[in-house]
Amino acid sequence: MALKLSSVLSSAVVRRRLPLVGAFCVLSFGLSNLCPSLSFSSNTGSAQSLPFLRSKVGGHNPLSRSVHSSARMEAETKTVPSIVVYVTVPNKEAGKKLAESIVKERLAACVNRVPGVESVYEWKGEIQTDSEELLIIKTRESLLEALTEHVKANHEYEVPEVIALPITGGNLQYLEWIKNSTRT
Repeated sequence: MALKLSSVLSSAVVRRRLPLVGAFCVLSFGLSNLCPSLSFSSNTGSAQSLPFLRSKVGGHNPLSRSVHSSARMEAETKTVPSIVVYVTVPNKEAGKKLAESIVKERLAACVNRVPGVESVYEWKGEIQTDSEELLIIKTRESLLEALTEHVKANHEYEVPEVIALPITGGNLQYLEWIKNSTRT
């Protein structure tokens, strides 16, 4: 018996998880990687092929990247180049312990713990599936090497995941807080 798409999309489970999954995908892959057919105008910042992405105020699209905004962030003396780092851990206890040690050592301003991640990967010639917790770490770009060494020294995996993505803009007060909450 085939389920209608509308009944599947209206289920409570899908409604609760889709925003988180969608946000995670946009953060991880970027809008331009998810929708390569999008063409963003460098002059207006508006999406030409998807009108729903246009703002109702002056056609400005807050999702579009602007060379001017990242240059403005770099020139801002109150902030420093910042990154988001992903680290997976085997369980809640390991995640809590590692997150707390990272913040205590001032290697990051904040660590979000996302439970219920299922990872599928190949390890030593076999496909593995594990339930894990994802740590989303906000820190200075200059602390990546020290953070990586801390994770490797305090993680039970033989080869722990440490993946960094640049922060190209955002709330300047939050970016200042990252700077002020981490060691130099």
